[in-house]
Amino acid sequence: MSIICGLPILECVYCLACTRWACKRCLHNASRDSESWAHATPEEFDPIPRLCRYILAVYEKDLTQPTMQPPQSYNIDPKCLITKKNYKDTRGKVPPYLLYLDHTHSDIVLAIRGLNLAKESDYAVLLDNKLGKMKFDGGYVHNGLLRAAECILDAECDSLKEMVEKYPSYTLTFTGHSLGSGVAALMTIVVVRNRDRLGNIERRRIRCYAIAPARCMSLNLAVRYADVINSVDDFLPRTATPLEDIFKSLFCLPCLLCLRCMRDTCISEERMLKDSRRLYAPGRLYHIVERKPFRCGRFPPEVRTAVPVDGRFEHIVLSCNATSDHAILWIEKEAQKALELMQEKDNELKIPAKQKMERQKTLVKEHEEEHTAALRRAVTLAVPHAFPPPQYGTFDEKDNEGDSSGKGKGKESWGVLIDRLFEKGDSGHMGLKKLIFSD
Repeated sequence: MSIICGLPILECVYCLACTRWACKRCLHNASRDSESWAHATPEEFDPIPRLCRYILAVYEKDLTQPTMQPPQSYNIDPKCLITKKNYKDTRGKVPPYLLYLDHTHSDIVLAIRGLNLAKESDYAVLLDNKLGKMKFDGGYVHNGLLRAAECILDAECDSLKEMVEKYPSYTLTFTGHSLGSGVAALMTIVVVRNRDRLGNIERRRIRCYAIAPARCMSLNLAVRYADVINSVDDFLPRTATPLEDIFKSLFCLPCLLCLRCMRDTCISEERMLKDSRRLYAPGRLYHIVERKPFRCGRFPPEVRTAVPVDGRFEHIVLSCNATSDHAILWIEKEAQKALELMQEKDNELKIPAKQKMERQKTLVKEHEEEHTAALRRAVTLAVPHAFPPPQYGTFDEKDNEGDSSGKGKGKESWGVLIDRLFEKGDSGHMGLKKLIFSD
């Protein structure tokens, strides 16, 4: 009799829990996550639409006769294309990519396309996630994406080094969309830790723009490399569900993904921060806001940016447009529109060119200060393996990097160098902590 009476109580508790979860999800709006962030400036957001077009160019079979019209929409000169690899060239180990020399913007660009639902090789990269087996650079990363980064570096190292040395004033930019963005982000970390392999390139010349990135690195790494890695938000970096479970959910979306989402909603943020193996979107975040609470339809996009530690896009925002908004075509369109609106606002205010240059210098300083504050915030919140910046500055060339002497590295493959970061992740981390607290 007591069992029968207990059933309605359990049902009521279950219904209340589901109602609470549904209300929490439905009332949660994307703009709330970034409402306290600063607005991005045209100078810092300017590369993103252009890099989106480079990623789109990877999809073309022949850039001299592009299928997307008009051809100038890519802003790519086929004569400046260094290399372009398809699935046959990469043997399915990595998604297709291109290497382009952009003389107009003094930039060396390596762009990687996103997940191809028709290619089993892309799923192999996505499902290869030996999470938590070993630490990498004092944190944790997605194994399949890291190994894909290794393959690209092995193939293009000589070309990259040649161009970096030939054009010493050019920046080196890694970019990608979706699956490719995770590869680009981890490639950036490996290059930063082994700058001698690319002619001792300065850290300030290396940068990464991850468009709608997969979660690929632990929180301490995401914050530590926020000076070189930038991410553009959509639903994928908000999805705490592992990539392989997202793939599986394509066959059972209502049950598996819903249960995962419910579980993550009920986990406290404090517990999330304590989980050293939990993966996050990398680096500095740019959020293109085009929807507002309790208001229907899209609005003129505005861009907000920050290096958050807590509240780092932990929850999925329910939207019927989530998958279509993830497309690189749509992101490029919205990013370009947002950039044009920022530029129009500058023109209306009639800001002189000299003042814009001063604003750019101020912006660099503010980003450095924000990055330093984020590192300190990570320590305050007791994020595993996080450490405070040294007194001599967060962006000192000695900071966060291994041995750049080049001794014995010249003939080693990138796989050996990556394995070395696995082997020395803890010792390197402890050595840096000793350096910090001894200063």
